[in-house]
Amino acid sequence: QVQLVESGGGLVQVGDSLRLSCAASGRSLSNGAGGWFRQAPGKEREFVAGITWTGGTTYYADSVKGRFTISRDNSKNTVYLQMNSLKPEDTAIYYCAAQRAGLNPRANVYDYWGQGTQVTVSS
Repeated sequence: QVQLVESGGGLVQVGDSLRLSCAASGRSLSNGAGGWFRQAPGKEREFVAGITWTGGTTYYADSVKGRFTISRDNSKNTVYLQMNSLKPEDTAIYYCAAQRAGLNPRANVYDYWGQGTQVTVSS
């Protein structure tokens, strides 16, 4: 089993920045990928960004490309999401996820999920 714990959410103003962290514990996730998803009220969960544990290949949703950066620190088993130039439409619960296959934007291939952290961008 793998446990994921997110942190770093909060209430910010338009244009501000936040960094989310996702700490993984339990079984090794080598050769897999980590991802961030988000879900706004009344909307489906959507892919935000993903990164492979080895090699660090990244993939972003078009809506966050150029503003968000995903990274990982394998020594700490932690994935980060740096969010810059935040907009009201970025308001959502952000979830960290992990799986042992390759990079993939589909939520249903991820085996492990965190509890979520709220990000609210106020105008």
